[in-house]
Amino acid sequence: MSGRARHSWSFILAAAGSGSRIGGSPKQFRRLGSEPLWKWSARTAEKLFELGLCDELIAIFPDGGESVETVSGFTVPTKYIKGGNTRTESVRNGLLSAASEYVMIHDAARPFLSAEICETLIEAASDDAGAIPVLQSADSLKMIDDSIKALPRNKIFRTQTPQAFKRTTLLEILDSHPEGATDEATLWLDSGRKIVCVPGSERNFKVTTDFDWVMAKSLAEAGKTVKIGMGYDVHELVPGRNLILGGIEFQSELGLLGHSDADIICHAAADALLGASGEGDIGTLFPASDERWRGADSMSLLKSVLSLIAEKKWSVGNIDVTLVAQIPEIGDKIVKITDNLRKLLVSVSPYAELSVKVKSGEHVGSVGRAECMECFAAALIERYDMP
Repeated sequence: MSGRARHSWSFILAAAGSGSRIGGSPKQFRRLGSEPLWKWSARTAEKLFELGLCDELIAIFPDGGESVETVSGFTVPTKYIKGGNTRTESVRNGLLSAASEYVMIHDAARPFLSAEICETLIEAASDDAGAIPVLQSADSLKMIDDSIKALPRNKIFRTQTPQAFKRTTLLEILDSHPEGATDEATLWLDSGRKIVCVPGSERNFKVTTDFDWVMAKSLAEAGKTVKIGMGYDVHELVPGRNLILGGIEFQSELGLLGHSDADIICHAAADALLGASGEGDIGTLFPASDERWRGADSMSLLKSVLSLIAEKKWSVGNIDVTLVAQIPEIGDKIVKITDNLRKLLVSVSPYAELSVKVKSGEHVGSVGRAECMECFAAALIERYDMP
C-alpha cells in the first residue's frame, strides 16, 4: 500500500441478476467446483479481509429467488442484501447497507478475480476519481449500422469489475440517475467525474454464455486438489450403556463403551475426514484423558471436524461408511441414520454425498459374538484454488 492513510473499504458483490442470457437457473447459484459461482468472488473478499484491505462483504441476492446458502468458514463480516428490479437499484441497496468510505462493486459472474487487481484499484481510487480495470481489445473491431466502419483497436478497451468509488459520491450519482446503466463507471463519467484505468486480467472474464461456463469449469478443475482419508473405529458392547449410532438412539440391552457417547459411525467418519485433511484424529482433538469430552455427543464432535476442514477451505465430496454389527437389527433404521448424518453434513458442505451401509458379523469373530462393533469409513475432500 502507498504511504497515504488507508480508507475503509466494502466489497459489494452484485449477485441479484437473472442470468437470462445463459439460460437455466440463475448462474450465480450454479455449482462451479465445490461451491456456487458467487462464492468464488466472496473468497476473494475474504482474502482481502485477511490482508487488511477490506472491512466487509455486502452480498446482493435476488428478492424471492433461490435460497442463499450460508458462507462456511468465512471471517469477513458479511451482510446479505435483497436486490432490486435493476442493477442500479441493487447496487444502491448495497451502498446503503455498506459502512465503509469506499466500495468495490464486483459482478458475481466473474469468479476468478485476483486480490492483486483489487489492491491496484484501492491504490488508484480517491475522493475525486473512481478506478476500473480495463483490457485493450485484441480483436479488430467494426461498427455495423447502415454501413460498416472500422474502429481503432488501440483505443478500444473492455471494462471489467470490480469498480472502485467513494461510497457517498456514487450514491449521489445513482440517486440522480434512476434509469441506471450497464455499469457504475458509465454513470460516474456521465456526471463529469474522473476515472483512473488500471490493468485488468483475461482471467477476470464474465460468465455470460455457455462457452464462458465451459471455460470457467475448465479453469476451476485446473486448480482442483483431491484428498482421500480412511477411518476405523471399534467399541466394546456392554450392558448399561445407551446405544447411539449416527446420532440415533436404539433400544438395546447392550451399548457401546467409550469416553464419549461412543457413536462409532460418527467417530469413523470424523477420522476419515481428519485423515484426508492431514489434521490428525479424533483421539488427538478430543482425548479420552480430557473430562470435557466425557459423555460428549459425537454428532457435535463430527460437526466440529467438518467445521475445522471447512476453515482450511476443504469441501466434502463424499463419505462412505460401513458398520459391521451382529446385534441389534439395524437394517430398518439405516435410512434414518443416513438422513440424520446427511442433514449435518450438507449444513457445512452443501454438495456432499453420503452412503451408510450395515453388514452382519455373520457370527464370526468378536463382532459375530456380539462383543463389539466395528466401523469403516472413507472420505473424499476437495479444494478449488484460484487458477
